[in-house]
Amino acid sequence: MAILIVDDQQDVRESLRFLLEAQGYSDVRTAGCGRDALDLLHGANGTPGTTVDLVITDVSMPGLSGIEVCQEIKAIPHLRDIPVLVITGRADDAVLERAFAAGAHDFIPKPADPPELLARVRSALNLKHELDQRKARERELVEVTDRLRRLNDELRRVAILDELTAVPNRRFFNLLLRQEWARAAREVHPLSLLLIDVDLFKGYNDRYGHPAGDACLARIAGTLNTLARRPGDAVARYGGEEFAALLAHTSARGAATVGEALRTAVEGLNLEHTGSPFGRVTISAGVAATVPDRGSAPDRLLAAADNALYEAKSAGRNRVVVFEGCMDALPVAFTPIPVDVTPLPDTLHR
Repeated sequence: MAILIVDDQQDVRESLRFLLEAQGYSDVRTAGCGRDALDLLHGANGTPGTTVDLVITDVSMPGLSGIEVCQEIKAIPHLRDIPVLVITGRADDAVLERAFAAGAHDFIPKPADPPELLARVRSALNLKHELDQRKARERELVEVTDRLRRLNDELRRVAILDELTAVPNRRFFNLLLRQEWARAAREVHPLSLLLIDVDLFKGYNDRYGHPAGDACLARIAGTLNTLARRPGDAVARYGGEEFAALLAHTSARGAATVGEALRTAVEGLNLEHTGSPFGRVTISAGVAATVPDRGSAPDRLLAAADNALYEAKSAGRNRVVVFEGCMDALPVAFTPIPVDVTPLPDTLHR
């Protein structure tokens, strides 16, 4: 471990260095004044500072005193953990009080008794070693914590996103639907749902191959997600070639407008589909909207949107149909979704 001796008397510096080197301390530096010591530690004229583990300094020196050297060392963040031993021929209470107030680790009366000096040096170096180990453990803990945070973020992302399309998956959509349904019921505002199907997608896969089909779905998902960007809007892959769009604070008319914008945007991608009567990839959308009641569940909203999507496909595809019937009269073909859920973190909403 490196030791720096600071004393304005050369014979004192050399005798201390000889004593320490004789005890196996091979890296012993010296400085003839306080300013030279600080320049050595902190760096000067563009040169990097020297790393040491202990400073032994005389108190009484021309220019900066040993106490002032100690104060400056403790004021520099990357140096403040270095223990400082002060050597003083005036071991009165006032001098010692000033030394310890400046941050000195210990003091050695002058002239220094070799056994006592070596014992205090060992004590100070042991302290520095323990501090270094503790800081290394703290750095390691910070690094491990950061890695765990990144891993958790990635696991969370994987858990909610569809791997192919990079939009939320159906599991996350179901959670979001429950949350938004409960919120709309509390605040008494409309909630709209669009179920979207890529027209004749099986024929597209058969004609162009599954890799092209995957790329097609990814392009469509990106387009849908780009257009549905208001707070409270969410697009998810619902399954296969189906997507779902949830629109908070949106009536049926507003949702139909959004649905038409989505349909037009997908058609505007001009993705060739020779097996389609439109000659390109298109989508059909079913729209349903309601103001939820407290205690009700969103399963009938899903059924209504599914019913409207079926009508859009039956009417020739590449269109948007709004459900206008009575939701209560619909048979529920979906597993009921409970309303009471823990709110999702805001970071997961988009």
